[in-house]
Amino acid sequence: MFLEERPSVCTYDCPDTCSLTVTVEDGRIAKVRGSRAAPFTDGVICTKVAQDMIGLVHGPGRVLYPLRRSGPKGSGQFERISWEAALDEIHRRVDEVIRRWGPQAVAPFNYAGPHGFLAGDSMSMRFFNRLGASQLYRRALCGGVRSEAWAGTYGAVAGCPPEFAENAALNVVWGNNATVANLHLVRCVRRAMRKGGKLVVVDPLRTKIAQQADLHLAPRPGTDILLAWSVAAELERAGKFDDAFIAANVLGFEDFMARAREWPAARAAEACGLPEQQIRTFVQWLGEDGPLVMAPGNGIERGRNGGSGIRGAIALPALLGKFGKGSGIVLGAGNAFAKTTGKLQRSDFTPEGTRTINLVDMGRHLAEDDIAGPPLRAVFIYNHNPAVVHPDQNRMRRGLSREDVFAVGIDTTMTESMAYCDVVLPAATHFECADLYPAYGHHWLQRAEPVIPPLGESLPNTEIFRRLAARFGFDEPCFTATDAELMDDAVNPTDPRLGGLRPSQIPTDRATPMTAPDGAPMVLYENVRPATPSGKVELRSEWLAARWGADAMLPTWRERQPSYPLMLISPASDRRISSSLGSLPPSQRTPRLMMHPADAEVRGLANGVDVRMWNELGEVVLPLTVTDAVRPGVVASEKGAWIATSPTGQTISALASADMRADLSEGACFNDTLVQVGPARS
Repeated sequence: MFLEERPSVCTYDCPDTCSLTVTVEDGRIAKVRGSRAAPFTDGVICTKVAQDMIGLVHGPGRVLYPLRRSGPKGSGQFERISWEAALDEIHRRVDEVIRRWGPQAVAPFNYAGPHGFLAGDSMSMRFFNRLGASQLYRRALCGGVRSEAWAGTYGAVAGCPPEFAENAALNVVWGNNATVANLHLVRCVRRAMRKGGKLVVVDPLRTKIAQQADLHLAPRPGTDILLAWSVAAELERAGKFDDAFIAANVLGFEDFMARAREWPAARAAEACGLPEQQIRTFVQWLGEDGPLVMAPGNGIERGRNGGSGIRGAIALPALLGKFGKGSGIVLGAGNAFAKTTGKLQRSDFTPEGTRTINLVDMGRHLAEDDIAGPPLRAVFIYNHNPAVVHPDQNRMRRGLSREDVFAVGIDTTMTESMAYCDVVLPAATHFECADLYPAYGHHWLQRAEPVIPPLGESLPNTEIFRRLAARFGFDEPCFTATDAELMDDAVNPTDPRLGGLRPSQIPTDRATPMTAPDGAPMVLYENVRPATPSGKVELRSEWLAARWGADAMLPTWRERQPSYPLMLISPASDRRISSSLGSLPPSQRTPRLMMHPADAEVRGLANGVDVRMWNELGEVVLPLTVTDAVRPGVVASEKGAWIATSPTGQTISALASADMRADLSEGACFNDTLVQVGPARS
């Protein structure tokens, strides 16, 4: 027995991007724990990663060899083939599509499985850009609304480091299920509370962090903008605004406040379903002295008013002039990294006039052939599990079931999306390949080398697309670039923060801080300025209006006529990371549906019974938990469950509309899903 400890990084879709120590025993992963290479994550990791990595890498669900479908799409029936045969079949089938329909009938169908620069989109996008395939706008599925709201208000700059939460007099965690999805922020918040700081949580669900809050506001989903306007109006009435800061640094103040003043606390309380006194307490605490740190999450964005809700929330620190001296907003961390995405992905290969498809529309385009231009006839599914995570799951599965659409799958695990593919290629896990890791929740750059060789015949994503490029006859030198060369193309190697090292040379045993030019953490109005067109905080944004329509000039409120009596929200799970790890035993139980006692009583439903939840798009059967952790009129069930957990062959993704969109980024509206709930059919 030979044991060795090796450094690594967690690649999953989580803002924390933890540093890891991996114990390897005779070529197998024996243990995964946190390391202190990244000071923010500081040796602590989530239970999922600590317990489930051995099963992910070495378990029976691992894809180890190229496979060809041998049964109906979705059946999961495959036969093993060689890499040569797999590449030949992919080339033949894709070439047939291109000769008949043109290259834009081919599309990548990927999102954010691994978050490394290389495994995410490096050689893959070189391949698709050179091929002339359709482009994909991915951020509409998640994260785009929040990013656009931030960029429209503050520009492409980094907000404050999450470490600031540790010394805040007031932490505001808004729409952020942080205990499950932002663990290390919670640790900072708890330290602040031990020092006497207060915590306010805004969330329709009483999450674990909400249970620990000094004040928990549970507004109706989608009313965050009304709450933010009301708080702004009451702060102004209380004389708490920093008028000098606003005059010098805020654009659109009067336009924003004209809308805010229409929502005094009493009116907003009724619309949001909140006690008026809670709003007034929130206002009082915001107006007190001491550092303020706000940490908005993705929960706000997943509804028709998502962009406006985020814009309203992140306007409040600007109105108070609370930037610097320990105050700030934990957003925009991805802007801290000197990314050179065009160089990495070779966007110069993209033919002029190539169309861009919204990822959220892919199910409809596949099922209905309604896209302008050539129909989609070949897709490459990688770093993604669309059959599970996309809204309107049933339509997506109809699209994936089409025999006239050639689908290539690339994954570490036989996901339920891979079952619809014609050829499946085995991908290496993040423990089996080199990568360079930015983060979207902190300001530390990390690098990792393989801790074990790829298992079976699996290959890193970069090598898979090198082989595809060679089989398609792409002979440009960029298609033989090594992983080290790709790292050097991903980040500006002349960035002084790298200390003269190329990105591929930065240490693997310690993270590299992405600081401001003065060497201190990036902090707005200390060493960083807004990167908006005006150079100010833009509460009125012509930039957003140009991108998303005139209504996006200012935050807006859009009401919705209820077609069903309950609103379904889908928080993150402590067993999965979106749908990742959904094949492992801890995630194979059917998720529960949480319902308020008043809603259960009127329907004659008891705790623990199976209930049917439905709307015009589908139906799901779930065990019921009756609890006041969810507010009346709202039900909640965890996102990311695999279809195999459901007796109806559908999960809650089947109930979410793929046609309703948020007010920015054409974002998906998972938390704006109207449903009815009743007894399960016997």
